[in-house]
Amino acid sequence: MRKLSFLFITILFLGVSCGDNTPSGPSPDDFDRQAILINWSDNIIIPAFRNMSTESAGLRSETESFVQSPTVQNLTSLREAWETAYLAFQHVSMFEMGVAMDLRYRDNLNIYPTNPDEIEESINSGSWNFDLPSLNDSQGFPALDYLINGLAATDAEIVEFYTTNPAAEQYRSYLLDLTLRIETLTNTVLEDWTSGYRDEFVNNSGNGANASLDMMVNDYIYYYERNLRAGKIGIPAGVFSGNPLSTHVEAYYSDGFSKALFMESLTAVRNFFNGDHFDSQNSGESLSSYLQYLQSMKESVDLSTLIDEQFVSAENAAAALSPDFRQQVEDDNTLMLATYDQLQANVVLLKVDMLQSLNINVDYVDADGD
Repeated sequence: MRKLSFLFITILFLGVSCGDNTPSGPSPDDFDRQAILINWSDNIIIPAFRNMSTESAGLRSETESFVQSPTVQNLTSLREAWETAYLAFQHVSMFEMGVAMDLRYRDNLNIYPTNPDEIEESINSGSWNFDLPSLNDSQGFPALDYLINGLAATDAEIVEFYTTNPAAEQYRSYLLDLTLRIETLTNTVLEDWTSGYRDEFVNNSGNGANASLDMMVNDYIYYYERNLRAGKIGIPAGVFSGNPLSTHVEAYYSDGFSKALFMESLTAVRNFFNGDHFDSQNSGESLSSYLQYLQSMKESVDLSTLIDEQFVSAENAAAALSPDFRQQVEDDNTLMLATYDQLQANVVLLKVDMLQSLNINVDYVDADGD
């Protein structure tokens, strides 16, 4: 399937190169790429990681309160902190650059479905090492989802795992370690950006495979394909398996939180494309403005407009979905597939038309997620 995907992309590139989608304006090399890098780092990436750091600390604090006093009320507060931090994570997950790439930050925080058997085995043994890649699927936000939402049918029964269960002390310890690791990894990435990597990133403003803009754009599109389109919608909808997989939705154990996570992620990738500052009404140089500078067109329509409108089409398609993707897949999967189709339409615009206009090569074969 990977070979077929590679062939498909190659054919698309050849087809585009023979069409009327080539830039009609100035050379891509004449644009001030560093202005984009500065806007990305100073107004989007670092502010988003600062927010993630704050919310991670809040999550850890609520976890400490819960493990010190496991009550239904404190469990509710912990869930609220988990949701807030999980939403904040959707704004940094795409930035797998610098030390985040070395740490495999995203894999440590959001591999799903999580592995309940592995979690229970670690808790019962009283020993775990989250540095091991083999435990990626038993840590992060999905593991927290299981431990605060999935242990039992009622809140009172969940609390019993942390009070009267023979392994209650291990459950409390595991839960706290999960949130400490999220906070520690997040602060490590933030410190990397603010203690030198920002300048390295901004000053690497040339063009070529190792330039910051080329690498970031590739990572951005990979995230869009693999983690947003495939992970949140395509895989649970059965696009790659032929059968719907409701157990593979994000936030599986929660009471209808998967749609909120998807919409937040879609907003984040759209904002990044348009250069919109994090948590602000301001915007700066971006992929959109770069395409406008190049006067990039597709079938006589402005390419940046086409891409942004396709983001809106995906948002509109997703608006019809249930807050609980697990329920949506099981009740009416056609709406999930319709949302996937809208997301897929932008893959072609981003990965083929935009990259050709910006003279950036794809540095990976495919990202189907299968």
